Amino acid sequence: MERVASKDEARRAAAEARAEGKTIALVPTMGALHEGHLSLVRAACERADYVVVSVFVNPTQFGPGEDFETYPRDLDADLQLLAAEGVDLVFAPSAAVMYAPDASVTVDPGSLASRWEGEIRPGHFVGVATVVTKLLSIVRPDLAYFGEKDYQQLQVVRALVRDLDLGVGVVGRPIVRDRDGLALSSRNARLSPSQRQAALAIPAALEAAAQALAWGEREARALERAMFERLAGVDDLSLDYAVVVDPDTLEPLEQVESGARVLVAARIGDIHLIDNCGLEPPATPVPEGATTRE
Repeated sequence: MERVASKDEARRAAAEARAEGKTIALVPTMGALHEGHLSLVRAACERADYVVVSVFVNPTQFGPGEDFETYPRDLDADLQLLAAEGVDLVFAPSAAVMYAPDASVTVDPGSLASRWEGEIRPGHFVGVATVVTKLLSIVRPDLAYFGEKDYQQLQVVRALVRDLDLGVGVVGRPIVRDRDGLALSSRNARLSPSQRQAALAIPAALEAAAQALAWGEREARALERAMFERLAGVDDLSLDYAVVVDPDTLEPLEQVESGARVLVAARIGDIHLIDNCGLEPPATPVPEGATTRE
């Protein structure tokens, strides 16, 4: 496994692989790798001949007062994990490498970024769209892998690649959860035991919406109320949103007639966590007490 820190080195390595006729996959990460990241890496290794993983905590997607300084970082551990998975190239640049001091051009992520995370974290998706565009331009992969835990980000990236004609296949992969149901996130490492217990209300709220849908409820506001009721009164949890949206446009739904997506974001202390699940109403309601969730 080769590790590089400069854009020129990353371009060179990817260009050499391309010249050899290899299919190239990119897995963008911010490091502090866990099984969720590694599931993306494994999927990339199955389909591509040459796998590049970027490890870069991107400062432009963090707003004032967010956790850029405290975001978990452990590059040595990340490199060991990636080597064990058979990754070909790790691109681990500094912020000074990625952004020139006088850099002024950014990428507008469009309407998909205006709600939800985009509203509570102004500028977040401009940072995401800009750094993803830069990484795709440097590596020029055939495929790029993103996790569905950051569902809005995944949809923004899909639109970015389509609208800017970047010629990359964007592959979304399912959420990986811990044994207690919490979606894997690098930020989970910052949770105290009591905070982690509080955080379990987030997947439980998704389950509440899925159960209500399975039992016959189709009104989106009623499904949202089921989530609010599960999240209400949880110590140290502050809800940002819990919504039922169209899976493609991310616009709020009134009725769930076919596929939908449930998005939840909350703060546990000062730790921002997000989660989501897909919903598909059954042909006939299931008996009360059954559970259904992707």
